[in-house]
Amino acid sequence: MSIDISEGTKLSLLKEALENGTIGVDSVLNTIMATKREQIKKYHTYAITAPSHEKGRWQTCYRDKDGKRINIKAPTEEKLLDKLITIYFSDSPVKKLTFHELYQEWLNYKKSIVNSPNTIKRHEQHYKKYFEPSLLHNHKMVKIDELLLETECNRIIREFNLSRKEWTNIKTILNGMFDYAVRKKYLVDNPVDKVQILVKFKQVVKKTGKTETYNSDELKDLNLYLDRMYAETHDSTFLAVKLSFYIGTRIGELVSLKWEDYSENHLHIVREEVRDQTTNHYEVVEHTKTNRDRFVVLVPKAIDILEKIDRQGDFIFMRNWERITSRQVAYVLEKYAERQGLTTKSTHKMRKTFASNLNASGVPLDCIRELLGHSNLNTTLGYIYNPLTEKETYDLIAKAL
Repeated sequence: MSIDISEGTKLSLLKEALENGTIGVDSVLNTIMATKREQIKKYHTYAITAPSHEKGRWQTCYRDKDGKRINIKAPTEEKLLDKLITIYFSDSPVKKLTFHELYQEWLNYKKSIVNSPNTIKRHEQHYKKYFEPSLLHNHKMVKIDELLLETECNRIIREFNLSRKEWTNIKTILNGMFDYAVRKKYLVDNPVDKVQILVKFKQVVKKTGKTETYNSDELKDLNLYLDRMYAETHDSTFLAVKLSFYIGTRIGELVSLKWEDYSENHLHIVREEVRDQTTNHYEVVEHTKTNRDRFVVLVPKAIDILEKIDRQGDFIFMRNWERITSRQVAYVLEKYAERQGLTTKSTHKMRKTFASNLNASGVPLDCIRELLGHSNLNTTLGYIYNPLTEKETYDLIAKAL
């Protein structure tokens, strides 16, 4: 049977036991040192070598603050570990490191390896909103245990009424910080792995084909609108929208296409447009979101759309000799929805419609995955919905049964 005793009571009892001689100081110190030796075995990444002969010495090495490799020796393994304890635990700056300081150090590391200002901006926004007001912000890292972390994580989810997906995005900061701390030898393991989420996530309305795709009737009406507007304006933005439903690229990839990417029956996807969330400036970078190029097959209807376009420069989709942006493509969908009295469906819904139509027509999922540029099939499954009208769905079920 366990007894719940406060920390203050524990300290009082320990002090009394030491004063009364119930337990000895040496016994307590031996226990502490034994614990620290076990910690050192986890911290220390260099081999600890036993002596090769009777009068030999145990030895290992470590790197000092300047990165210089230092060899150390001792007559026993225990004494060698005790030397390492002095090195690792005495006046260590890690003891003074706060949660916020670790976040700043990790973020600077991320900036050096991630070529995405928008990702960094999102991390900064999430930290300021969720972690800066929390108990964790000014807490010393060495004093943050899994229970404190678990309490704060559950509180954040509850107070901000977060969905599971929203929390997963925010948790990226915690995982990144603590993984970095482990790699830097600040911590032995990542406490986030042991955190249990006990509160309920916000209930999210399940997405359906009605909201995530353009069904057959909607697509027919949209194409009539696009054809009419292109006939009136000769603005290639309207053709860009039409083509998107046949190639399924990301919108940033669509508006970054060049004529050199177009061959007889495919498009070579090698670049994308990015927007700086701070300056709202759009630019084309010579890589895709996944840093992998791919080829997208062109069906006859897609080729017909491309052949209609008047070449104005290097980029396929241009207006008045300037490349059109993803924002201009989105504006076309917004104006269409406004004129029809409908809710706007985003440019990303065109990509989902492309994937869903292929799936509904029996195209293998792995082929759809390749066309979308996904590395994981589970990601592709998140793009698959029912793109058929209610009548088409009913007729298909009736035929199957």
